Amino acid sequence: MRAYMAEFIGTFALVFAGVGAIAANYATDGAVGLVGIAFAHGLAIALMIAALGAVSGAHFNPAVTFGLWSIGKIELGTAVGYWIAQLLGGLVAAGLLGVLYGADLLEAVAYGTPVLGEGVGLGAGIAIEAVLTFFLVFVIATVAVYQKSALAPFAIGLAIVMDIFAGGPLTGAAMNPARAFGPAVLSGVWAGHLAYWVGPLVGGALAALAARWFYEK
Repeated sequence: MRAYMAEFIGTFALVFAGVGAIAANYATDGAVGLVGIAFAHGLAIALMIAALGAVSGAHFNPAVTFGLWSIGKIELGTAVGYWIAQLLGGLVAAGLLGVLYGADLLEAVAYGTPVLGEGVGLGAGIAIEAVLTFFLVFVIATVAVYQKSALAPFAIGLAIVMDIFAGGPLTGAAMNPARAFGPAVLSGVWAGHLAYWVGPLVGGALAALAARWFYEK
């Protein structure tokens, strides 16, 4: 139960900080900007990993859990529990922000729901999310799981910042089904939503397999 609660809190923090930054950007006429939004996501993950990594492994992302399950680093029953906790964390965070900021303001930015950019089709969206998630999960698996580096929280947080810089305008750079799901439930915006499940799950699994190939003999 402690591990599941850790996954809930970590995912809650990611969505609360990320969507909160998007809402703040709207409320301040763009003062936060892409840099602020990227660092809000990255810092949330870095800090929650530092706080809760020893409790649950600090996945905070169904794609991370799926990738680590695919290489035998977590059992299926535990993985399912993590997925439920992560999705609930994202949903509750989006709901609370709606209360704190007001539904009208959050609806103006669709509760921070990631959407495909202009001219980005579903196939391209899936590919972009897969590549971005590959980078993220590859850093997680190599630095945190195999190297067990004390720098893992910072490396993983910076991977998220990098990905949002690169892919934010294209897909929103969710890299995380829970990051997309909670806001989508509150906003009702489901266009292209499949990209935020298929892309991250595929990218996460490939990254975990690549990390295992590098580190396991």
